[in-house]
Amino acid sequence: ITVVFIGDGAPTGNYGYTNSGYSVYEEENERLTESLRTKVSAIKSLSIEIGTEVKNQNKMLSEMDNDFDSAGGLLGATMGRLRTLSRGSQTKLLCYMMLFSLFVFFVIYWIIKLR
Repeated sequence: ITVVFIGDGAPTGNYGYTNSGYSVYEEENERLTESLRTKVSAIKSLSIEIGTEVKNQNKMLSEMDNDFDSAGGLLGATMGRLRTLSRGSQTKLLCYMMLFSLFVFFVIYWIIKLR
């Protein structure tokens, strides 16, 4: 039996691709294709996770915005009440402060006297 070689020494039954450089290139291409497929899959899942996280963060920011708006409204109402209170009679407020000061003075005086 005689074996005829084609190209770089491949037997004729394998169409000249087994021992030639083509087989090596095909295997390398398959390996690189599989590696690329794995990386693309990882990037896809990562981008889906990022999208989910962005949606959750936007939802949380929206809720915080609503909370701050309600707190701002409450603070505005409180400031309005304080303005109304400050426009009221100053003499009544001054009288309350004097009575409180006298009360504190007598309590301190009483504590010192008992010692």
